[in-house]
Amino acid sequence: MTAQHPPDEILLGFTRALRAAGVRVTQDRATSFLTASAIVGLHDPEAVYVAGRATLCSGPDALERYDRVFEAWFGDRSELPRTIPRERREDVAAPLPVSDDPGENGGEGEQDVVRAAASEAEILRHRDVAELDAAQKAILDAMIRALHPRAPLRRAARHTPWRRGEVDLQRTLRGSLQLMGEPGQVRRRRRGTEPRRVVLLVDVSASMRPYADALLRLTHTLVRTGAPVEVFTLGTRLTRITTALRTADPDRALVRAGDEVPDWAGGTRLGETLEAFLDRWGARGMARGAVVVVFSDGWERGDAALLGGQMARLGRLAHRVVWVNPHRGKDGYEPVQQGIVAVLPHCDDFIAGHSLRSFEQVLEVVASA
Repeated sequence: MTAQHPPDEILLGFTRALRAAGVRVTQDRATSFLTASAIVGLHDPEAVYVAGRATLCSGPDALERYDRVFEAWFGDRSELPRTIPRERREDVAAPLPVSDDPGENGGEGEQDVVRAAASEAEILRHRDVAELDAAQKAILDAMIRALHPRAPLRRAARHTPWRRGEVDLQRTLRGSLQLMGEPGQVRRRRRGTEPRRVVLLVDVSASMRPYADALLRLTHTLVRTGAPVEVFTLGTRLTRITTALRTADPDRALVRAGDEVPDWAGGTRLGETLEAFLDRWGARGMARGAVVVVFSDGWERGDAALLGGQMARLGRLAHRVVWVNPHRGKDGYEPVQQGIVAVLPHCDDFIAGHSLRSFEQVLEVVASA
């Protein structure tokens, strides 16, 4: 990485990666970071790390994200770019444009800096996960950790006091009794809200192997929200991995989940595993009124008619059924596989799941269900 890119381009890419991870990196902070890095010298990785924390982090919430992105971007900190020449420091100190209009930012030199600021982290948001190398996947992992999923909401069974809404007769009469029967204030109430259960079914068969790691990291972010979320893997058998994914560290969580899944990168029996889920878990209450998300490419080696029947059964139980297919977002894709043809009539949403941008769309669909 450092041998192929100038030092300032690498540092600019790091600031853009921080911004993509949710850290508010303004132009002034990026300028201060590059100036501080030039002063302390890039031969001292620890000094650059401290300089970044001091100039790019606006508060305590940004520190954890900064550490994760720094580790993902620079690795073990031994590959930092070497010192920026002093004669270039004035040019490096103005990395980002003030306006979106290139005509307002000066000549060709500043346009080159703007083009350099289009970091790899931004490009990764739209790249197919299966095409990334190890370094890019490390950056993607940090970006997935920085996502902020929201749980879907449903109307609660209980009412809560409110200034508008239907009349709360009990509270109104109780207040009147306290006034010795004299008319008092009319009390009102409304239905509250509570998180709706989300059930995630992740296909871990051989055809889904390039996407399984990223999808499980995505499910880990959902489990860690504290909302009622359940996660199962589908392959030749059904495995519940919710407890494993409750581990705070995503790497350890995936290791624990991998130890529990016996059919990793094996065959695909979607119909049979869905039937097992509905018989043991879904029909007993887990899928009732829930948002069920299936991550699978739909390659069914078993009976497609069985898969279609179980999806129809799932559709009658669930509040919403979302099918996420990694190939859905690729050019020229047509849903012609027998498994996909069988499930499409019973899905409320059929969306892509091959990139970070598509993962964000999945979270939006789940949150609005």
